[in-house]
Amino acid sequence: MLKWNKLLLNDGDLEAFDERIEPSARQHDYLDACRIKIREHLREGIRKASVSVLGLDHAVAPRFRMQGSCAYRTCIQRAHTHQEMDLDYGVYLPVSAFEDRRPRVAAKAYFELVESLLRRLCQTEGWTLDDSKDTCVRLKVSTWAHIDVPLYAAPEHIFTTIVERAAVAKAEYADFDAGSDLTESFWVEMDEIHLAQRDGTWKPSDPAAVTRWWRTLVEEHGPQLRRICRYVKAWRDFWWPNGGPSSVALMIAIARDFSARPRRDDLALEDAAANMAEALSGELRERGIDFGREDFLKGLSAEEKRIAVERANQLAKRLRLVRSYGPNLRTDAVADVRQQLGDRIPNRPDWLESDGSADVRAAAATIVAAPVVKATESG
Repeated sequence: MLKWNKLLLNDGDLEAFDERIEPSARQHDYLDACRIKIREHLREGIRKASVSVLGLDHAVAPRFRMQGSCAYRTCIQRAHTHQEMDLDYGVYLPVSAFEDRRPRVAAKAYFELVESLLRRLCQTEGWTLDDSKDTCVRLKVSTWAHIDVPLYAAPEHIFTTIVERAAVAKAEYADFDAGSDLTESFWVEMDEIHLAQRDGTWKPSDPAAVTRWWRTLVEEHGPQLRRICRYVKAWRDFWWPNGGPSSVALMIAIARDFSARPRRDDLALEDAAANMAEALSGELRERGIDFGREDFLKGLSAEEKRIAVERANQLAKRLRLVRSYGPNLRTDAVADVRQQLGDRIPNRPDWLESDGSADVRAAAATIVAAPVVKATESG
């Protein structure tokens, strides 16, 4: 039997899959610079318009928060040239007045104000604004990345408490600035958050729910869970040039029944593929995020679910087969893994090791054909 763990993770070797799907330092730095430009532009623009445009009784400055895959630390390189890395950067408006538990400020005015401010920034920076999203403003900041800016409102007194706590802790957080991103621990008390939508409605939202749930799981299972989710996202991007199960859906599917496999990412990925095939077949809810209210597969049709289950099953079966190969079939084993995960898997048969005290007698590889499916695109 064979161990092919080193193809995924090999002591920081830059050829290994984990390193090849990691965004580069240059990409990280560029996205961070874009994020800071967005923050500085919106902080001043919203403050100036908070009374005259939004109708608030006094000027307020927004707060900002990193969200999504960058917060989960599961952001990866794209698998196809037309795909884009995604950074989610939330804008939070402190609102003093609520009515029927909703912010007493026009969601449409808020959305249009931020979109107009960001349109001007795009003209200055040479970015493109995509106004097709209903729940955020999307900025295409490069051929390889975009930044989504969702717009929230929350009670002003909570922000006041957060800033006061931050000031007390200034000695510990020496780089704190009232206009910068607040340290994550200061967001624990945030509630009654609402998301502004393009159609002018407010939607109750807890954008930190997934982050809290995910961090608890990573603390419980260790960093291998995060790596496996990154591998599976790379598999999704390889097989679905467009669409496919959402990243959060994949995280939920993998986290269910996850068991760490110390020093064996190959076995953990095989387990995850099997769990994923089962989880993607019906509704997918998670009590740890929203008490199970949302079906995280609602964006997929029945046919798209069928294809996802078929491909996940194929992944699990192929990885199980690869593990059964004898040592003289290392080249075939690498080819099979690359067929499932793409050519970012290193073509290094010499990295495969025998698994067990005695080599299993080599047998001809069983041919398992990849499923023939039509190209699909999910919402």
